[in-house]
Amino acid sequence: MLKLIETEFLKLRRRKMVWLMLLASLIMPFMAFLLFNYRGDTDVDPIQFYKWSAFGYTLFIILPVILGIFCTMLIHEEKQSDLLKQLWIVPVSKLAYLFSKFFVVLLYSVVFMLITAAASILFSVLPGYVEFEWGSILYLLERCIEIGVLTAFAMLPVLAITASRKGYVLPVCVTLVYAFFGFIFMSINMYLIPLTSSAVIVMRNKDIPGIIFAQDINLPLAFLCICVWDIVSVLLAKIALKEK
Repeated sequence: MLKLIETEFLKLRRRKMVWLMLLASLIMPFMAFLLFNYRGDTDVDPIQFYKWSAFGYTLFIILPVILGIFCTMLIHEEKQSDLLKQLWIVPVSKLAYLFSKFFVVLLYSVVFMLITAAASILFSVLPGYVEFEWGSILYLLERCIEIGVLTAFAMLPVLAITASRKGYVLPVCVTLVYAFFGFIFMSINMYLIPLTSSAVIVMRNKDIPGIIFAQDINLPLAFLCICVWDIVSVLLAKIALKEK
C-alpha cells in the first residue's frame, strides 16, 4: 500500500497540469476581494469575507469539479497505456490500488483548501477589509481542512466510477452533474448525496451568515450518508476491477 502511494506521488511530479489546477483555489478569494473592493466596505466581518472566499462556490462547485477532473487524470492515462493489466499481473490488490488513489486525492484536496485559506487571508487582511485576528484565522484553517477532508470522501463515488470505466467522458459528466445537484439538494434534502452531507457537517454550528438549511442539522445522518455511498462505491469498484 505504501509503495503504491509513493508511486502515485512520483507520477504526479511529471504532470504539470495537476499543479496548474491548484490555481483554481485562488478564484473565489480573488473574486471576494473584487466584490468588497467594488462595494468599498471596510471593517468587514471575517466570516462574511470567508463565506465568499472559501465556504461558498469553492465548497459546492470549484473543489468538487477540480477533484473530479483530478480523479479522472489519475486513472485515465494508466488505462490508455494498459498499465492496469501489468498491475494485475504483479499482482496488486484492487482495494489497495483504489485506496492509494484516494489517499492522493485526499491530500490534494486538503492542499487545495489550505491554499484557499492562505489566499483568503492575504486578500482580506492586506487590503484592510478584515482585521488580523488569530481567532478568525484559526477558524478559517479549521473549516478549510474539514472541507478538504470531507469533500475528498464525498468524491469517492466519482473516483470509483473513474476506476470502473475506461473512458473519461462519463466521470467528467458525473462530476458536473454531481456538483450541480449539490446546490439543488441543499434546498430539498441535504442527506441524499455525500456532497450536501459534507456541507452540513462543515456548517453544523450555523455560524456562517446567509446560509439557509432546508432541514434540521443531523450529524449522524450526514455521516451515515457519506459512509453508505462510499462503502457501496468501493464495493462496486472492486467488482468492476476484478472483471477487467
